[in-house]
Amino acid sequence: MTEIDRSSLLSDRRDSSGSEKTIMGGSDVRAAVAGSLRQKAGGENAAAVKSDQKKAGGKSAAAGKAEQRKRKIRKRAALRAVIQLFFFISMPGAFVAGFSGVKYVFQQVSTGSSISMNSFLAALIGLSAFTVLFGRFFCGYVCAFGSMGDLMYWLSGLVQKKVFGRKKQISIPESVSGVLRYLKYLNLIVIVVLCAVGLYGELSGTSPWDVFSQLTSLRGVGSTYITGMFYLVLIIAGMWFKERFFCRFLCPMGAFFALLPILPISMLQRKSSQCIKGCNLCKDQCPAGIKLEPDGPKNGECIACEKCVPVCPRGNITHTESKLLKNEYLLILIRAVLFFALGCYLGFCRFL
Repeated sequence: MTEIDRSSLLSDRRDSSGSEKTIMGGSDVRAAVAGSLRQKAGGENAAAVKSDQKKAGGKSAAAGKAEQRKRKIRKRAALRAVIQLFFFISMPGAFVAGFSGVKYVFQQVSTGSSISMNSFLAALIGLSAFTVLFGRFFCGYVCAFGSMGDLMYWLSGLVQKKVFGRKKQISIPESVSGVLRYLKYLNLIVIVVLCAVGLYGELSGTSPWDVFSQLTSLRGVGSTYITGMFYLVLIIAGMWFKERFFCRFLCPMGAFFALLPILPISMLQRKSSQCIKGCNLCKDQCPAGIKLEPDGPKNGECIACEKCVPVCPRGNITHTESKLLKNEYLLILIRAVLFFALGCYLGFCRFL
């Protein structure tokens, strides 16, 4: 082999080696790029998974809070139903006793007679004092007429849902209810005037609450109460189409209690700064259709049922008494026990 051939062979080998190195270098670059892309994709997938987990966790937490709120609503509803049933059985005549006190006062005034203490006046004073101290707890938990209204409206909703398949219960619109609520004040004025001029006694047998009192006392209703029974049937029919129909639109004692001052410590308060904009769940649940203001209801329409408390998504509704006791259920039970003691003293209890 000549010198020229050897030089040519060595040159070919060097070129071949360089090409191999170039090819190998290109493969490394492609591998590095692919690895970088896989790493980037893996990071994006991890971020997406983490985001999905965070969203799922948020949804789970929200669902947990919603379920907790539902349980709270059921507990409060059950407690209230038990208390209402207890007072319906034990003290159905408390409403009539208190209203008889109102009639007695104005009948005495109309005849110029002195007003002396009797069971009716004592009942009126006792109910009024309890309302000033604890709000309209009597209306929300004790009054047999109000409890019957709650039962009728619940049955109406059940029938409309199960029989007629309605998702939304037929009810009197709030725009109409806001006007009709003034009827009870007019009703109270008419009754007071009739008592003052001595004509109320001439309307014996026309009072639906007198008929109701006779029925809850398990006494027969005579023919003299035909008109009163007719009015009672109309009221019960109204109860099917509006929660607390009688209480909101017709009850003279409800009008009287609404005019009484209530201690601020017993009034519900709402932290409006923490509310969800446009929520209105508290107003939608309120049997009286009240928009709860930050410093409490602006009128005496609140019946102290506290249905608005558990529905608030942020727990913004409370009052000073519950803060002091740290237990909202205990507060309701204490009020119930105090009223039962007062009712027994005033002779409301049918078993004593």
